[in-house]
Amino acid sequence: MSLSALAAKNFQPQAKAYKKADEGGLFLLVNPNGSKYWRLKYRLDGKENLFGVGVYCRPTKFDAKGQPLPATIIMTLAEARAAAEAARGLIAKGIDPSSSKRADKQQAAVDIAQQFRTLALEWHSKAATRWKPDHANRVLNRLELNLFPVLGHRAITDLKARDLIEALRPIEARGAMDVANRCSQAIQAIFRYAVQTGRIDTNPAIDITGALATAPTIHRPALPFNRLPELLTRIDHFGGHDLTKLAMRFCLLTFVRSSELRFMRWDEVNRKAAVWVIPAVREAIEGVKHSERGSKMRAEHVVPLSRQALAVLTDLHALTGDGVLVLPSRVNHQAAMSDGTINKALRLMGYDTKTEQCGHGFRTLACSALTESGHWEVGAVELQMSHMERNTVRAAYTHKAEHLPQRVAMMQWWADYLDAQQTGDHVPPSAFDFAG
Repeated sequence: MSLSALAAKNFQPQAKAYKKADEGGLFLLVNPNGSKYWRLKYRLDGKENLFGVGVYCRPTKFDAKGQPLPATIIMTLAEARAAAEAARGLIAKGIDPSSSKRADKQQAAVDIAQQFRTLALEWHSKAATRWKPDHANRVLNRLELNLFPVLGHRAITDLKARDLIEALRPIEARGAMDVANRCSQAIQAIFRYAVQTGRIDTNPAIDITGALATAPTIHRPALPFNRLPELLTRIDHFGGHDLTKLAMRFCLLTFVRSSELRFMRWDEVNRKAAVWVIPAVREAIEGVKHSERGSKMRAEHVVPLSRQALAVLTDLHALTGDGVLVLPSRVNHQAAMSDGTINKALRLMGYDTKTEQCGHGFRTLACSALTESGHWEVGAVELQMSHMERNTVRAAYTHKAEHLPQRVAMMQWWADYLDAQQTGDHVPPSAFDFAG
């Protein structure tokens, strides 16, 4: 006698598992824990076998009072009959449905392993070991928001260059060019990883280079050289806190990045050797966000200290030398100076930090002066600007040592150049007095 949907639902668990037959070899197995499974009994090549058609419901769950909760039906009677009929069709062709089901599961596992999302997450987990946590989170969020909805389910073996470009076009269309280009870089890295791990033999992502519109370069505002005397005078006459004034002077003399400066520690300075060594990663200060940030290029960065920079540090030590940070917050000495302090000071001095001069623009001033002087090798300037990515021990060592004598002379030349601007002698001292 065939089962009814109501009967299947109402069968209750007993001390031992029992079966309730339906039709054509299909039956419902009821287990003591309340779980119910559809099974199909069949014969193939003279042997009797059982095929797991599907799950009717999972083990019984109970509420806080110990009463059984209503079971959630996963495969209905009608669905089980349809699946059993499909299995009988395979048996009629001499195909074992159990073997076919196992093969399907294996293929599904392979399909998941080949999906773009799977490869992307695997690549990200490995790459993240070399990244700072906040950067790793940004990369993952970018993938989840922009690429996974379009490419995540696609097999990496099926994706062509046009598919990858089409995934980037909506990002480009909404004007998020930085996001689009970063997504393009991530796609290329993921496909390189897929080649390296044997998932694909050729890399279609190579051909997406140049497919996106180029975002306009955003230059950080910096004053023309003829206004340097004005800037230096305004810094000297700044009416704000001495700590802020000294921070501006030191930033201009060393032209390092904001986080490299703000989280600077006294133990990073060697006054005798006249160098400040920015570590790749700093020891985090409890409760101070991002205090673990070191050199942006993730390798030690040596900053030779001019006589003028050392003099500024002497003044700073009188203010903050009893603490860990060279430039702590005036409100909380355990925290770092705010990221917006220098820009706020520049605005108080009368500068528009969006169009005239911002703190990051000190780097632009220094780089332009050093390069346009014609006295310094481009490699030395680039190394001191810390523009070069370094991913190996050898490269990190090379960065630390290469051009160092010239960089020492260059940093002193830059400090003397600034002094010359302030005294009215706008022609800087000859670089040949310093550069060997």
